[in-house]
Amino acid sequence: MANPAPNKSSAASGPGRSRVLVIDDDRKLCRLIQEYLDPMGYAVESAHNGPEGLEKALGGEWQAVILDVMLPGMDGFEVLKRLRQASAVPVLMLTSRGEEADRIVGLEIGADDYLPKTFSTRELLARLRAVTRRAAQAATTPGSAPTPEIVAGPLRVNTASRTALLNDAALTLTPVEFDLLASLARAPGRVKSREQLLDEIRERNYDVFDRSIDVHISALRRKLGDDPREPRFIRTVRAAGYMLIHPDQDTGS
Repeated sequence: MANPAPNKSSAASGPGRSRVLVIDDDRKLCRLIQEYLDPMGYAVESAHNGPEGLEKALGGEWQAVILDVMLPGMDGFEVLKRLRQASAVPVLMLTSRGEEADRIVGLEIGADDYLPKTFSTRELLARLRAVTRRAAQAATTPGSAPTPEIVAGPLRVNTASRTALLNDAALTLTPVEFDLLASLARAPGRVKSREQLLDEIRERNYDVFDRSIDVHISALRRKLGDDPREPRFIRTVRAAGYMLIHPDQDTGS
């Protein structure tokens, strides 16, 4: 991890700081992250094993969680899996291995972004700001204009409040999953290519790689209870992309 010295004179204290939890057994790395992010307006706390990290993540109000894959007691994938059962807090996964297979697993479980442990501090800050900015949009109070809501049978997507309901039950979606669902919902019955979907969520500045859209769509389908072989909501159009099935359409593939 490259570590340019932070400007200590810019350190902030008191209310208004974004709370970030780092779950990593490398105490030196945790300290370096804290020292770098502190002057940038982040209040950083650490946990050094899986069970402790999960307990802290579930027990506090965090703007983001930075989560290592290799952890004692419970690996990062299991921590993320359990965390996603109760929280949509943005999660940045860290790995010392960096294989695409690991990134795919993390994204399938619900990670918002992925960084190898060779990241630079500037890259970490850029990714952190991107995921927290998008998550904060969910808390934005809608204006006085009518709330834009797309209805597809039992699915309702509200793009102003950034909420999605299935059979009147709230779906717990990551910011990326919601953005993909909203993109498809704005054009029901129309195919959107992977390139179009990437363009619409690209401001996240996450590491786009082959299959990233497919992985997020797969996770989204699981949360919708959607069978890709007999889809009710999201249809794969071979060699073209994805589409949200219009309620008036049949579901034949």
